[in-house]
Amino acid sequence: MKRMKTLGWVELILSLLLIGAGIYSFVNPSAALTGVTAVYGIAALITGIADIVFYVKLEQRTGFAPVMSLVGGIVSIIAGLLILFNITAGAWALVILFPIWFIAHCIARLAHLPFVRLFAGNGYYVFSLIVNILGLIWGILMFVNPFVSLFSFSYMIGFYLIFLGIDSLVFALSLLSSRN
Repeated sequence: MKRMKTLGWVELILSLLLIGAGIYSFVNPSAALTGVTAVYGIAALITGIADIVFYVKLEQRTGFAPVMSLVGGIVSIIAGLLILFNITAGAWALVILFPIWFIAHCIARLAHLPFVRLFAGNGYYVFSLIVNILGLIWGILMFVNPFVSLFSFSYMIGFYLIFLGIDSLVFALSLLSSRN
């Protein structure tokens, strides 16, 4: 029980960071790309850690876990570290790395949805399914056409990050409230 509560707090912190990054994208669309790059690098790093923590906790609890959650977490951590260690290069590479992170994260979330359904119920399952399918489509679109990523970065990414943050917030609250 204590382990699931810890996962709930990690998801809560992640959700607040994602919502904050999304709001920042809307409020300052013309802000320096380097500042935005650092925020997204931190979000990618924390998202990756959360995916790996989820994988480990589920593996311990059930004896098996979705490997895509582990792979998505590793890709998210690598993307986050690459962005944070060289902000200038990260800003230029963000046009390519961000869609890869989007795709990896959405696949990881979709892979562990059946397990999450057991803990959070059908309402969260449907919401998360829709958000992550839309994110997967958007990530593929950004990857196929980098100009979409470049020109829509602030607005569409901000919109998606807010929904991804809400998705994590709902999951965190369901984990925290189910264990009290």
